[in-house]
This record gives sequence, C-alpha cells and structure tokens, in this order.
Amino acid sequence: MSRSARAALPLLLLLAVPAAATAAPSPAPSAESPQPLSTVAERSGFLRTGRYDEVVSLCTTFARRHPDAVRCIDFGTTPEGRPMKALVASRSGALTPEAARAAGLPVLLVQGGIHAGEVDGKDAGFLALRQVLDGEAATGALDKLVLVFVPVFNADGHERFGAWNRPNQRGPEEMGWRTTAQNYNLNRDYLKADAAEMRAMLGLVEAWDPIAYVDLHATNGAQFEHDISVQIEPLHSGDPALAKAGLALRDALLADLAAQGSLPLPFYPSFVTHDDPASGIVDGVSPPRFSHGYFPLRNRFGILVETHSWKEYPVRVRITRNLVVGMLEQTAADGREWLDIAADADARAATLAGRDVPLDYVATDRVRSVDFRGYAWTRTPSEISGAAATRYDETTPQVWKMPLRDEIVPGRSVTAPAAGYIVPARHATRVTRWLDVHGIRYRRLEQPLPGAALETFRADATRLAAASSEGHQRLELDGEWRPETRDLAVGALFVPIAQPRARLAMAILEPQAPDSMAAWGEFNNAFERKEYMEPYVAEAVAREMLREPAVREAFEARLAGDPEFAASPGARLDWFYRRHSSWDERLGLYPVFRTATAPR
Repeated sequence: MSRSARAALPLLLLLAVPAAATAAPSPAPSAESPQPLSTVAERSGFLRTGRYDEVVSLCTTFARRHPDAVRCIDFGTTPEGRPMKALVASRSGALTPEAARAAGLPVLLVQGGIHAGEVDGKDAGFLALRQVLDGEAATGALDKLVLVFVPVFNADGHERFGAWNRPNQRGPEEMGWRTTAQNYNLNRDYLKADAAEMRAMLGLVEAWDPIAYVDLHATNGAQFEHDISVQIEPLHSGDPALAKAGLALRDALLADLAAQGSLPLPFYPSFVTHDDPASGIVDGVSPPRFSHGYFPLRNRFGILVETHSWKEYPVRVRITRNLVVGMLEQTAADGREWLDIAADADARAATLAGRDVPLDYVATDRVRSVDFRGYAWTRTPSEISGAAATRYDETTPQVWKMPLRDEIVPGRSVTAPAAGYIVPARHATRVTRWLDVHGIRYRRLEQPLPGAALETFRADATRLAAASSEGHQRLELDGEWRPETRDLAVGALFVPIAQPRARLAMAILEPQAPDSMAAWGEFNNAFERKEYMEPYVAEAVAREMLREPAVREAFEARLAGDPEFAASPGARLDWFYRRHSSWDERLGLYPVFRTATAPR
C-alpha cells in the first residue's frame, strides 16, 4: 500500500454528502482570530467552499506557520485587481527558482481552479499540503522537491459565485464560474495567451520551469461509476524518451488511485456522441491550447486530472487529494531522473532541423472493447426536446462493453526548417508577443537581405470559421512551402530551429498547426483581398493579354476543361487580373518564411 493510502483523512471527507440547490455564501474567516490551516470546505463537512479571500488568507497563514518550508507569493494581478497567489513549499531550503535550479531539485506545479466552478483542486490541494507539512502524508517528499501550488488560477471567475454555476455537478453548494471576468476560457489559452491571467501563469512557469504541471478539473458528461481520469503527455506525443517516462508515471498514479478504492481511467471519458454511451470513446492528444497539450512542446509533463462531476464533493476532494499526494510521492522518487530525461529531450529538440515533426495526432480506426463501469441507461424520444434523451439509473450499476479507439498516431507532419523562421519586420511586433511569453529565442536582423533565398507558404484555399472562438475568427489554410526569393529589411526576426523549444516554435509559426498564430486568425489580413480591377478595365486588359499565344491557349484550355469557370463572367475576368502586374502578389502569402541558412 502506498504512503498516500496509509494517510488518514478526516471522517467528514469520506462522507458522500449530496449538494443542496441553494446556500448562503461561505463565511469568511475572522481577521481577529488566528487563521486555521483548515478550509471552509473541511469545517462545513465539504458542503461549501470558501471565497477567494480564504485563498489569500491561507497562503499567508501557511507561510507564517511554516516559515522554514513555505513561501506565499504573488505572480500576477487579474483584470479585476485580485492578486494571483501561489504557495511554494519545500523542506530543502530551496524556496526560489534560482535555489531550486542550483540544488538540482525537481519542481512540481499543481494548479487548481482554472475553471473556477471545478474547485476540487483548491480544497484538495490545501488539505494535501497541510498533511504533507505535518508529516501525515508523502513523508519526506518535500525534502526532495519543490511544490508550487496555485489554489485558484481563475480568481475573478471564482468570485462570480453562485449555486447553479455547474448544473452538471454535485456540490459544493456554491462555486465560481468557468471563464474569467473577460470571458476567456483559460484552458483554451495556453499557446495564444490572450488573458492576463495566462500571461502571468506562463511567467510563473518560465521562472520555475516545473518538470510536471498538474491541472486539476472536474469533468462534465454522462453518469457512471468511474471517479477520476488521468491523462499525461508526452505519452503518445513529444520526445520518445520522455513519453516512455510519462507512461510509467501515468500507470503508477492509476495504480495508486486504484489501491485507494478509486476507479481511475487513462482517457477522458467523453463519448463520440456526447449523450450516447453506445457511440464509444476516442482517445487523443490535445492541441496546445490545453495545458496537457502545451507542456509536451516544452519537453515537460502536462497532466490533466478530471474527477467525475457526478460524484459528491467530499468524494471528489478526497480523490483529488490522493492524486496530489501520489504525484508528490512520484516526483520525490523519480523527479531527478525526469530532469535528466528532460535535459536530454531539450538537446534532442534542438536537432530537429530537417526532420518530420507531427503538428497534431489522430486516433486510427482500430477499435477495441473495454469494460466500462456505468449504470443502466435508456435512450428514448423526449416529449420536451423532440430528440432522443438519455436517462441513467444510478441504482443499477452495469458494465458496458465500451468501444474504444486509443491507437494514436501522428496526423499532419511537416519537415522542420533547416535553419529556422524569418518574420518580416512589418510583422515582428505581433509575433514577438507570442515568442516572448513562451521563452522562444530569436534575434533581429541588423542588415537588410535583398533577394534572400527562402521558403514561402501561399494559401491555395482558405476556410474561415463560421463563428468566433475565444474572441478570434479561426482560419484553416491549404497550401505548401515553396522556394522563393524575398527582400528582407532591417528588423526582421530570425527564429532558430536549433533550440530546446523547437516544437513550441513550430506550433506557433507553422501555418497549418492547430493552434498556430495563423489558425487563431492573427494573420487573417494577409488573406483578405483589398484591391480590385473594374470589369470594363479587365475587359481591355484581357483583350490585350490574349494577343499572346500562350495566354490564349491557356485561357481556351481552361474554358474547355472547366464548365463552372466558363459559366462565370467574374471568374473569367479574374483569371486575367491574376496574371496582370497590378495583381497583389502578397495576397495569400503567409507572412512568416522559412530559411535553410541562418542570416548573418
């Protein structure tokens, strides 16, 4: 049995207390009395959770009670002015990033409340930290690592408090809201980093360089018996040696949870058709807008933890606490080895030039059946919605033979540039915001480069999303890299591929990567037509161009071979305009280039 299994938990934590529909706000701790290290959640029997002022108070109190082992730090300010708090805990004496690096200690970052209605991580993390500091769990772990604990990432969303903010979740009585005050979903923001909160978090990550980042959630979805899922990358993706270590870590965590009575899953329990269990589950690798898709690109572990929202709050907190303690134990045992593997992965990433690098991953069509612990269910027509409705019977456990597609392979791959990327000076400011926040190296050209031999990407087709996403109109591009010469001005950026974060640079700058700058619409202007030729002018231009036999032959061949083109007056005139010197040669030109040689 693991040390985490032997740690005794408060009796109230083990009680399955159903959530009430409404409740008064949780009482704030009195400023006039000593602050206990317990939470409102514990003191209420895990019926309620505290407000954000409890996070601020507990952060200070933990540091005051354990001055040799805990620091309370601010790492940012939210748009509504709240301090973003983190607790740094270690008994090694290394309580700064510099000290941790000097001591060669692994740093584990555990983050709760990115979706502030899914608040399990806050209360579980405080409980786990107190028990570890008191020697009740993960004995000796803090001697061998540094824990950075962010109780609530989305502090503004946390204070949008209400009883029905999570209608698909049992408890606590009231909780925060999913998105930030500016309506950003932070777990869609890791790569684009629009939100002030995300830029602060990435600053914290850049300072501490955690070997593992644990993102604590409660999922939505169907009703079933499984109570937690744990997904880790690299496992299917990223550096192969780090992926091998990721598989071992995931299996150890799942075994530890199972030994404590949980029914853990190694995949996200979301059905292909969200309310139809018969449709099965497709596993995958998330793009880097998500935490566990982002950190593999830094050659570090990203760990997504999802307790099942239909379990009562005391149960979810207990299981999340077990996961946090288990992660501390695993990091204490293997963290230094992970650091060595990650350092080698950094070195290997710097040699990706000229190699095929996956931009995304897909599940194959291979299906296997797995036993899934669900409940009896029916799917019948609804007189309310008029569609089929699923109903679960929690009094009747049932093992489902679940179709599962979990063979993961690279989807779209591209060959990494031989030397790196070139960003023209006119786009440098926009691009440096992305590069700087992720710690990607670049330098500015100090001399012009006329007629530089480059690779350019011109869009053969563009598809704009029908609706905005996270405030952006996303864009998909068809096309390929082709050789071309371009003039480069002073101030252009050179982003070398020979750096540890080469995968991250490619995720940002490759136009067909799923969360690239292009995909998030940062360069939509480059694909918008701004100038036109009047039809009467195009008629005159066309008659003049048809004097050339090669032009006439090509035009007549297009007319004969493409009936749709032949039937469109506009398309026919546009055919000539695109061949005329007045045509905008930059239209459809992706404004980032690739180079095979590093500019001087």
